[in-house]
Amino acid sequence: MKKKILVTGANGFLGSAIVKLALKKGFKVNVLVRKSSNADNLKTISSKVNFFYGDVRDFESIHEAVNASDIIFHVAADYRLWARKKSDIYASNVLGTENVALKVIELNKKLIYTSSVATLALKENQISNETFEPNFSDVTGDYKKSKFLAELIVKNLVKKKKLKAIVVNPSTPIGPGDIKPTPTGRIILDMLKKKIPAYVETGLNFVHVDDAAEGHFLALKYGKIGERYIIGGQNMSFKDFLDKVAEYGNVPRVKFKLIPKYLYFFAIINEFFAKFIFNYNPTFTLDSLKMSEKRMYFSSDKAKKKLHYRPRDVKSAIKDSVNWMNEYFIQKS
Repeated sequence: MKKKILVTGANGFLGSAIVKLALKKGFKVNVLVRKSSNADNLKTISSKVNFFYGDVRDFESIHEAVNASDIIFHVAADYRLWARKKSDIYASNVLGTENVALKVIELNKKLIYTSSVATLALKENQISNETFEPNFSDVTGDYKKSKFLAELIVKNLVKKKKLKAIVVNPSTPIGPGDIKPTPTGRIILDMLKKKIPAYVETGLNFVHVDDAAEGHFLALKYGKIGERYIIGGQNMSFKDFLDKVAEYGNVPRVKFKLIPKYLYFFAIINEFFAKFIFNYNPTFTLDSLKMSEKRMYFSSDKAKKKLHYRPRDVKSAIKDSVNWMNEYFIQKS
């Protein structure tokens, strides 16, 4: 008999991919969402899952959902690289994770925790793996800092032998269902709208969202309590990524390269206008500039060896993402 799983953040990009895959695998699926959440990603499968309404920031509101499940996939997170109130990011990602972990302990369940490669150190001319531990002071931005602290909470509770948890660290997911969209999805959408005039010389590890979802179930099947596994795809320069988006989206390539160190003044001004005058969410920020000065490359060798993880070619992921963005956003506008 298949066990019941609970997915927090089930309406989100990665969360909804995990829900859909869980149904295909024959699991009984419970989902935890806030009543105010956009549930478009769950519309086609709403009759196949059990909805629980709560907020990971509210400890008691998640009791019923956790209690009704055997395995908890804690995917919910505030994935923003900039927020008007930074405390919102920490409340969702740090307090929310602690609440879920403590509730899992209280009700004697098992946790698959969705962390991020943001918790790993970046070293010049090296590809990071699970052993690359950063100092907190070296972590850039509130999103990354919040995920670092959240993963630390999970690790400490596992060490005390109270929490049965496996950690997965997805890289940068792309693909269908990015309705918010995520910061990377926003870049793809802006490319398709011809709103990106230039690029910076950085690099990322891109993974198809469905492969990231599969990695969670492989961690459940083969992973060891207390271990963490990078669930990535392929390392790719930012320029090559934008070129592929342009190719599949049939839009012009970006030709002009910018040097980040000359742009900090403009990023400060942009954040000021965003926060105090025009009330918008900027993508061009101090933290995004700092991140762009490093190549964020990661290895999934551990997951491939221990979990039998096999991600698809990144070109397929980019193509799927572009096609979905065109259908969901461009053709509707």
